[in-house]
Amino acid sequence: MSESVPDRSVWERVATILRRSVPRQQFETWFRGMALVALTPDRAELTVPNNFLREWILRKYFGVLRRALREVSEGDPEVEIRVGEEDAPPVEGAVAEEPAPRAPSPRPAAPVAYGESDVILNAQYTFDNFIPGPSNNFPYAAALAVADSPGKSYNPLFLHGSVGLGKTHLLQGICHRLMERRPDMRILYLSCETFTNHFVTAVANGELDGFRFRYRHVDVLLIDDIHFLASRERTQEEFFHTFNTLYNANKQIILSSDSNPAEIPTIEERLVSRFKWGVVAKIDQPVYETRVAIIARKARVHGATFPDEVVKFLAENIRSNIRELEGAVNKVAGMAHIYQRAIDIDLAREALRDLLPPPSSRVSVDGIVRTVADHFGVPVKDLMGKRRSKSIAHPRQICMFLARRLTSHSLEEIGGYFGGRDHTTVMYAYDKIRREAEDSTDLADTLEKLKLKVTS
Repeated sequence: MSESVPDRSVWERVATILRRSVPRQQFETWFRGMALVALTPDRAELTVPNNFLREWILRKYFGVLRRALREVSEGDPEVEIRVGEEDAPPVEGAVAEEPAPRAPSPRPAAPVAYGESDVILNAQYTFDNFIPGPSNNFPYAAALAVADSPGKSYNPLFLHGSVGLGKTHLLQGICHRLMERRPDMRILYLSCETFTNHFVTAVANGELDGFRFRYRHVDVLLIDDIHFLASRERTQEEFFHTFNTLYNANKQIILSSDSNPAEIPTIEERLVSRFKWGVVAKIDQPVYETRVAIIARKARVHGATFPDEVVKFLAENIRSNIRELEGAVNKVAGMAHIYQRAIDIDLAREALRDLLPPPSSRVSVDGIVRTVADHFGVPVKDLMGKRRSKSIAHPRQICMFLARRLTSHSLEEIGGYFGGRDHTTVMYAYDKIRREAEDSTDLADTLEKLKLKVTS
């Protein structure tokens, strides 16, 4: 093989072998800016945009690179990696689909998109597939604004809420939108645990310069579960300086947590202050109407038809988070497909028996009435009787709500326990308490406490 610059196909063959040997994210980060200048059975010469990349590849990836070159050259070439000169002509083929860009400054020549990240983007986690509602309208709008104008609107953006409510969906929605509209941007998206592990490894191996270069030369930094910084003093110190560097350079920072910044334990006040510099947006539990929309969307994905009574059943019984709701839809649709059964209320109950409230053999209407009477300080006989004063009517409606949720009694049977009331009264009480609980966290908490007492 001559000493002339190899044609594009030679590097493509090397790149193909490398892609089989290292994760895609690592290839994109460390090899995309590399060029093959010369290759013979005895010698291989490559260039990279800067000395940091050269040193990192020599320490971490030299073995896998040499094996790839051996396979292509059919020899055992001595490998030389040098920093490309500013006036050197660009060599195509760093990625098979497009030419390798040149580096105008001492930073990686290609986007750091998901480099060294533990996150794999979910193709379904886009803005188009996100269902906004009263519980998440503002976080959704803020995420859209950040994706459209990174570094200009809402910096930093801090999203918080309980597990399974859509924080990760919004973070990945931002990534998808940026990749589509701003493919030139350097994006780094990972978990706080990975950030911490990278820092600890860098300290142990004396590689802090490389760590800082990787995290402080990006255009958008997204970190999931930032609350894991709690109690990690040195990592907090490092993240503080990383935050300042990016913020002062007008680079976008997006963080998620299960808690409001002020409620994260043992985290430095100066970090809490910086988390509040931009916008702090809370995602709440989805309301009933949003849950119905999620069920309908998920059912369409499966190509399944969910009758209204099944949709209502799922929306009423799976309230905690979106992840469980989607899992419930998947399970019902999956059982219908496997067993070739129609989707109806019986199938839904069977599929979700592990998620649904305990059966009536464990929960009785009498037990519910006694528990509610004790909580509100009213006589049991009044709850079971005809009195309609507000102090009695509201606890009685809560009894009917819990009886409908926690037992398998029919509406008529439940009404019979409460002074012979008909099924429409029970249905009215159920809907009323459900709607009030959607708007009142105090009532929702009360219902959860009563349910725990009744089922314990």
